[in-house]
Amino acid sequence: MIPERASLAGAKRVVIKCGSRLIAEAPASRPAVIADQVLELRTRGVEVVIVSSGAIALGMTRLKLAARPTELPGLQAAAAVGQSRLMQHWEHAFGAHGVEIGQVLLTHDDLGDRRRFLSARLTLRALLDHGCVPIINENDTVATEEIKFGDNDQLAALVCNLVSADALIILTDVEGVRDAYGVRMPVVRDIEREAAPVAGGPTSGVGSGGMASKVGSARIVTRSGVPAIVAPGRETDVLVRVLAGEDLGTLFVPPKRELSARKHWIAYGSKPTGTVVVDGGAAKAIAEKQKSLLPAGITDVTGDFQAGDTVSITSAGKELARGLVAYSADDLRKIKGMQSSAIATLLAVKSAEEAIHRDDLVLV
Repeated sequence: MIPERASLAGAKRVVIKCGSRLIAEAPASRPAVIADQVLELRTRGVEVVIVSSGAIALGMTRLKLAARPTELPGLQAAAAVGQSRLMQHWEHAFGAHGVEIGQVLLTHDDLGDRRRFLSARLTLRALLDHGCVPIINENDTVATEEIKFGDNDQLAALVCNLVSADALIILTDVEGVRDAYGVRMPVVRDIEREAAPVAGGPTSGVGSGGMASKVGSARIVTRSGVPAIVAPGRETDVLVRVLAGEDLGTLFVPPKRELSARKHWIAYGSKPTGTVVVDGGAAKAIAEKQKSLLPAGITDVTGDFQAGDTVSITSAGKELARGLVAYSADDLRKIKGMQSSAIATLLAVKSAEEAIHRDDLVLV
């Protein structure tokens, strides 16, 4: 057995993400099958949080839509119709075992704001303490383009950090990540070199994800030291077998150097409110030498943000990092390109030598 797979047997809290197509093709039986497995895991002391897609897919069926809506209001309407139906299926599935579920709807703003992030963490902890199974979904009926996660794969990865999970299992309709020859990859240790080049977009027509989305989620979650598994959701007892170390799906192994919970939140939980463009010298200092960003290396500032907000750092048109900025957008525009010694003459108050300190900066 691969050592990294054997270690999955020690997981005590896992996040399970169930894809739209799996729900849409068997809206009643799929949750029931998953519930059966979750109950077996619970007898072994494993706490489970479920991130469930399917609200839009079920809403499409109820509204007799031939194709997934492309406009946001249409998606929100389908979600509004399908969400209650989705929860009914999960409630019936766990109700058969006498287990209560708790519905949790989130937007990116809920995780981007530190106080709301901590509030959501406490709520989920309370649900687990009461023996409930949290069923999480993006709040599609109110989410706008600015606050949408993008898909539930990313949401599941962020929930792992929210609940301090030991593993993420993404159930999908394929056997795992396939290489350029169509062969399943049992283990991925270098996402950028092995998985990212062969990951594709959505193909089902009912979901917004695809393998690229799942690889992206694995990138997020493994950076916090948590393994991710993309597994075939139709396989018998897939959850139990994966956590027993069986060679199913594709296991993404965390890198040796992981992010702290705080830096993980800066990189993925907090939503950037603006962009800081840097020159090549600053980009090299940040990426290769783990240096702070100084005002002298900034060439442009976009957006409207305040000191302490999260901003995206870009160079040559590509996002390089994210960080908590020490100056407002207006002040940063005044001092961009200047040496630190000249800042005090332009601003009434000099906040810091650095525009973004290295302790508040994370490469993405």
